[in-house]
Amino acid sequence: MRKVIVNEFMTLDGVAQAPGAADEDTSGGFAHGGWHIRNADDELAQRWVLQNIVQAGGFLLGRRTYEIFASYWPKAPAEQQVVAEPLNSKPKFVASRTLSAPLDWRNSTLLAGDAVQAVGALKREDGGDLHVIGSTELVHTLIEHDLVDELRLVIDPVIVGGGKRLFGEDGLLRALRLADSQVTSTGAILATYARAA
Repeated sequence: MRKVIVNEFMTLDGVAQAPGAADEDTSGGFAHGGWHIRNADDELAQRWVLQNIVQAGGFLLGRRTYEIFASYWPKAPAEQQVVAEPLNSKPKFVASRTLSAPLDWRNSTLLAGDAVQAVGALKREDGGDLHVIGSTELVHTLIEHDLVDELRLVIDPVIVGGGKRLFGEDGLLRALRLADSQVTSTGAILATYARAA
């Protein structure tokens, strides 16, 4: 059985919206896109993020993240191929109610039917762990249905005051244990949380 591992950039106040660019996701009037970039030069954080991408057996993506990635990574410049190659070549499973098969990005499969049941079935298969990147709505659903095994977070020392939060507000208590942590030169925390025993 393989794990579902959530990989996210997150602000100190829990926002995961638009870490990479000003125009990445302006929905809801979000005006702080690119908040992660000022801390992205840290070599430790770059190695950690790359290691997670390379180790993944495949990726689970929501529609918005899929569309952003599919429009960028197949045409990524040479200096980004170390990230682009695994993203382009590994299997990608996409949860969407609006996209239709076949998907254009190589090795991408639209999850059929209910996403919760489809991800549960994928977890029961043999193979490498499935990593979720971005996709906050999908992450909310996976957490709500107890399908997340680990959270690997880059927690940046910035507060943005609002935006799409990584964690939903369902009122349930979920215990986690800190499996690993490191602090970068920019003050970001690289934290891996697993389900509590």
